[in-house]
Amino acid sequence: MNRKKNVRGALLSVFAGICWGLSGCMGQYLFQYQGMDSHWLVPVRLSLAGAVLLVFSLFKYGSKEVLRPFREKRDTLELLIYGLAGISACQFFYFYTIQLANASFATIMQELAPLMILLVMCVMERRLPAPREIFCISIAFTGVVLITTHGNFSSLAVPASSIIAGLVCAVCIVVYSIVPARLLTRHPIPILQGWAFLMGGILFFLVFRSWSYGYVPGKMGLFGIVFVVIVGNVLAFVSFMSGLKLIGPDKSSLYAFSEPLSASAASVLLLHGSFTGFEAAGFALVFLMLFILSKDKNR
Repeated sequence: MNRKKNVRGALLSVFAGICWGLSGCMGQYLFQYQGMDSHWLVPVRLSLAGAVLLVFSLFKYGSKEVLRPFREKRDTLELLIYGLAGISACQFFYFYTIQLANASFATIMQELAPLMILLVMCVMERRLPAPREIFCISIAFTGVVLITTHGNFSSLAVPASSIIAGLVCAVCIVVYSIVPARLLTRHPIPILQGWAFLMGGILFFLVFRSWSYGYVPGKMGLFGIVFVVIVGNVLAFVSFMSGLKLIGPDKSSLYAFSEPLSASAASVLLLHGSFTGFEAAGFALVFLMLFILSKDKNR
């Protein structure tokens, strides 16, 4: 049973990573060729995904179960933090990073989240990083430097603003990987995801004043929106959170490394992007960091 549980969790995490990678590549296409803006796309994407999941949840679980997260103050507070500071903020900064740089860069910056969790643990336990942890920090930093400079250390290959946005995105992943631990045992995943998406979509729609952009998508734009909603939100997040529930955040984050790989492959094959040897080396170092952390049984 444990083996089946681990295999299922691994497959769900890999599938989620592929969905995210393809969705990120589609986002890059929408920004480059359809004239969309992340401040317009993200509120639309979150609102539609939230509506889809909540309608599904109404039919599957009933209205009482759908509204149950708001019956206790602690559940409501955790859902607000998880949904707004975690899931929704992550979505915006992910697509904003894609708009500033590209899909492969945005996805690899997300993979720094486990390293950030490690640093948070060190602070909470009031200790310095262990030798293995220092090694992980070093190779992750080296990997990011290679990716952001392409080996030319006198200049950046991507805008500095994209690095900041990517790091903030990783922080948001830390939030939604830690905060819902108790919620996941009390409420079905589609309900939590649905409310998280819908709340974030409404908030960003008001904050960014998305209606003021006056953007009207064409046929390919509409197809892209449907793709990022269904594949990048509904399928990806439900699969990842289901995998996380089965095998834990450390292993699920490792298997979700399929995201930057699929994003890079799709970007090169479909959008004629480039992928240098320095980027490949940087990806390998970040993956090595994730692999080492996933093997640390005491973390």
